[in-house]
Amino acid sequence: MPKVKLSDYIFDYLSSKRIKDVFMVSGGGAMHLVDSVGRNHKLKYYCFHHEQAASMAAEGYKRASGKMPLVLVTSGPGGTNTITGVIGQWLDSVSCVYISGQVKFSTTIASCPELKLRQLGDQEINIIDIVKPITKYAFLIKDPHSIRYHLQKALYLAQEARPGPVWLDIPLDVQSALIDTDKLKSFKPPKKTSGSLLKKQVAKLVEMLMAAKSPVILAGQGIKISGSRGIFNSVINKLRIPVLTSLCAVDLLPEKNAFYAGRPGTIGTRFGNFVLQNADLLISVGTRNNIRQTGYNWGCFAKRSKKIFVDIDSAELKKPTVKADLTICADAGCFLVELKKQISKVLLPDWSSWLSWAKDRRKMYPVVMKDYRCKDKPVNPYCFIQDLTANLGNNDVLVTGNGTASVVCYQAGIVSGKQRFVSNSGCASMGYDLPASIGASISLGKTPVVCLAGDGSLQMNIQELQTLVHYKLPVKVFVLNNNGYISIRQTQDNFFNSRYVGSSKESGVSCPDILKVAKAYGLATERINSHKDMARKIKDILSSKKAFVCEVAVSDKQPFAPKVSSVKNSDGSIVSSSLENMAPFLSKKELEGNIYDARE
Repeated sequence: MPKVKLSDYIFDYLSSKRIKDVFMVSGGGAMHLVDSVGRNHKLKYYCFHHEQAASMAAEGYKRASGKMPLVLVTSGPGGTNTITGVIGQWLDSVSCVYISGQVKFSTTIASCPELKLRQLGDQEINIIDIVKPITKYAFLIKDPHSIRYHLQKALYLAQEARPGPVWLDIPLDVQSALIDTDKLKSFKPPKKTSGSLLKKQVAKLVEMLMAAKSPVILAGQGIKISGSRGIFNSVINKLRIPVLTSLCAVDLLPEKNAFYAGRPGTIGTRFGNFVLQNADLLISVGTRNNIRQTGYNWGCFAKRSKKIFVDIDSAELKKPTVKADLTICADAGCFLVELKKQISKVLLPDWSSWLSWAKDRRKMYPVVMKDYRCKDKPVNPYCFIQDLTANLGNNDVLVTGNGTASVVCYQAGIVSGKQRFVSNSGCASMGYDLPASIGASISLGKTPVVCLAGDGSLQMNIQELQTLVHYKLPVKVFVLNNNGYISIRQTQDNFFNSRYVGSSKESGVSCPDILKVAKAYGLATERINSHKDMARKIKDILSSKKAFVCEVAVSDKQPFAPKVSSVKNSDGSIVSSSLENMAPFLSKKELEGNIYDARE
């Protein structure tokens, strides 16, 4: 068997595992890797202008299509620049393979650990120890003949149990080494355990379910990750109870679905929180119930209910916030399959009155209020996002940044058909929107993708407008211009009497005329500054086959509403409201009128 260059072997192997696209920024420390990617006809590489954008694009790619992305970067800053994107994937359970170039092993600090040097080689940094806490597997390849083992182990761990990113760091002399593929050792995955415990736990769940008067399902992205949309729909069609969706799983359930009951959390829907807080049994599937979802007053989360949490990560079931009455450590798909089996054997109670109560709350508390449209200018962000999402096709993909783009879309976005809504929850980094949209478009064969960005957020990775132009990607970028960082200003309004620092033009943060910038990149542009022509312009942009940058002049006075607000006491302590008590606050009488009584 002729010997093969290690860098060639890597990409031959990865392409054989159905990896097809590489997101990269080239560099000297990865020169053999870069050359091998360029000569591999089974791979398509996409060059970015910043490694952070490449890593975020990889996430958008994975979320939109489910296909495994590959990120290739160089040594030193090439690796460290990716870290924000890696964090986003680590926290939100998104698998991705990272390969970084490294200086020759003899010039790495790993070659002389007893000296405890900070650096030995040019542009060297110990990237493995930096990324170990935020990856499922990270390893510096020293022995060229161990490469198959580490590739197999990395791919396995990236997708096994709770997914996440993995990282292999490869020195230059290892990249260029010639290897005999007949002498490469392999990784053997551990054997899986039986599901006898799951059967017993689901039986207990069914027992609790049969006794419940107002049960609810809280559906998380673990259902999406496990590829279980179909079985999920079968289960809820059988149960016929209200279903809530988390931020990363908002597209699991179209709004016209008979069981859709809202989106809970500190920046959720009021009607969704009423349903959550009135449930007597909460079945949480594939969502880790983070602080944004439970609120800081987590002792009051689903306060009337017994709680069943289903999560593949045992650590999430033990964390010191919300406690469950029954925890089930299992893959969401395996759980749903077992649940379907067991509920098919019993006569379920009739929960139609509870479901009707939940539907009534939705009618009573719409997110987009009628008075939002009374003023024509500037555009109300809730009206814009309602109109934008109402005009999306049933198979469209919408990628949101953070701040207004994420919060308002979670509350007011209309989901229909098989749409995909892509956002990052745990890291929630500014700058996510544009590169994630680029990755999403690439993953779907360069199909149109709608990007919802804030004016401040777009600045974080604005250089990738050129990537969008270079690869001729039909991404429609809607830029919400609200004069900087509105989320920060709202916090400063609440806690510092509107004393702004670093959140607006007047306080240190200004943004350029985005349409002039877009035109400099050669992009088509549009501006929406009133409600009157908003729907027409949205339709025109969405129907275009080319990329667009559209500035939306939204009100910088519109708060996130409803929202769970904290109150600052005179002693400086902060007290958070319970989820059902959202601002703008309702009267005590109205709150009491939204308590479900199963006897009625």
